[in-house]
Amino acid sequence: MTALRIGIAGIAIESSTFSPHLTRLDDFTVTRDDALLARYAWLREQRPWCAEVEWVPLLHAVSLPGGAVDPDVYDALEAEIVERAKASGPLDGLFFDIHGAMSVTGRTDAEAGLAAAVRTAVGPDTLISASMDLHGNVSRELASTVDLITCYRMAPHEDAWESRERAARNLVTRLRDGGRPRKAWVQVPVLLPGEKTSTRIEPAKSLYARVPEVEAMPGVLDAAIWVGYAWADEPRCRAAVVVTGDDEATITEQARGLAEAYWKARADFAFVAPTGTLRDCLRSAIDSDARPFLISDSGDNPTAGGAGDVSATLEYLLGIEELRLGKVSAIYASIQDPEAVAAAFAAGEGAEVVLRVGGKIDPNPAGPVTLAGTVQALRRDDPVGGDVAVIRTGGLQVIVTARRKPYHEIRDFTFLGLDPTTTDLVIVKIGYLEPELYDVAADWLLALTPGGVDQDLLRLGHHGVRRPLFPFDTDMPDPDLTPELL
Repeated sequence: MTALRIGIAGIAIESSTFSPHLTRLDDFTVTRDDALLARYAWLREQRPWCAEVEWVPLLHAVSLPGGAVDPDVYDALEAEIVERAKASGPLDGLFFDIHGAMSVTGRTDAEAGLAAAVRTAVGPDTLISASMDLHGNVSRELASTVDLITCYRMAPHEDAWESRERAARNLVTRLRDGGRPRKAWVQVPVLLPGEKTSTRIEPAKSLYARVPEVEAMPGVLDAAIWVGYAWADEPRCRAAVVVTGDDEATITEQARGLAEAYWKARADFAFVAPTGTLRDCLRSAIDSDARPFLISDSGDNPTAGGAGDVSATLEYLLGIEELRLGKVSAIYASIQDPEAVAAAFAAGEGAEVVLRVGGKIDPNPAGPVTLAGTVQALRRDDPVGGDVAVIRTGGLQVIVTARRKPYHEIRDFTFLGLDPTTTDLVIVKIGYLEPELYDVAADWLLALTPGGVDQDLLRLGHHGVRRPLFPFDTDMPDPDLTPELL
């Protein structure tokens, strides 16, 4: 068997253009060489389909979602990928590991730009296979530049690594015996937040169940539906369908069928949990017997691009009598403020402190708020959050982090000496609950709070998206969903 040479490269981040956070180099984890190869289980475990493949690590950069990327940072990362690709020698293929919703300040369609730069570096004969998040955006420019393209099929993204492996395995298969396939691409003029398109519930559950059925058809290599990314204001932001294969008639028919099904279901998409104002959600939780009762502080979710320091929810929590008097226990996870964390560390565990917390990156609508309480716990060097402090005031335990950090797993809390399973209320800066929290929640509400990833898209002020677009134009005519063969 002839050995194949396949490069690995990508820049992966989800960027809200409505968040004032600016993503800089220290927000990225950048891997090269052996560290990049170690990122992928199929390489560590030497899966059979990897036999006789020389994997060539170029560069991969991944960041927690945030605001738009500093253009100088993006340019430096792109330049190094291009330089390494040129220096690597001829490549048969390239695995393009991206998110699909990266925004760069002052530019549009960053992934298409990166794909074009990579294509120029590796040449026209190298097959490029892209793996993406289903919340990415697939412009014509991106879809036509790469040769294979796919995305996750689950939200929450429990199949993220499975999807990456599928993209890499399909690339190896086509290099071995298939050649360059065709792609039937079509965008659907619908833009919805992930919290309305979770595959846990209908209609996304049934829509995504059709994807592997299409993939299994003769003449089809892969099928994918992208929801798109709702918190970037660019023309490419909308849903998309791509079906890849060799039978042009089949892939075109199936792409049209998936696109039409998505369009017809547009008004049926609903939030994954009951919603309400922060005030109403908290009152319902306090009055309920369900424990622990989880509330999503959705508008500043750092895993969707929020700044992580919007302080309106914290300000409201500090004013609730039941929490102030300790009649109800609660954890707030979390709010970013490196200055407040440093002050807590300077004071030490057990000290009484008065801190001005949050509202420094994204001051709307509250600005910094006063948090007076006891330093309950201090932890150094959290891999994501950096230094972390827990401040207790009454029944409320507030997690303050030096760097933005999502709280998705039970161990995120137990690392700090906190137990969400025995706490009355757990308020997390998150949208839909990740699996561990979902499993422990006796009840759950999604609070429609302000921030750079506000679930109420109509109040964010999109002006760069292409119109008409649902839900901004609810009376728009049915679109032409004829796929284009690329």
